[in-house]
Amino acid sequence: MSNPVSALADHGLVFRKSSYSQPTGNCVEVADLRGATAVRDSQNPSAGYLLLPATEWAALLSGIRR
Repeated sequence: MSNPVSALADHGLVFRKSSYSQPTGNCVEVADLRGATAVRDSQNPSAGYLLLPATEWAALLSGIRR
């Protein structure tokens, strides 16, 4: 995963609204992959997505929950 930010199409990923998104419209969408999670801005999905390895995704969620 040398290039974690993709400005390309979603490559057939199935994104869903994150349960951590706010009802005010400031939302992120996530797509589950084997060993990673893709995250993108729901208001600008064509801008690409950030690909996080499973360990980094878990660390991010752990920090959010604190």
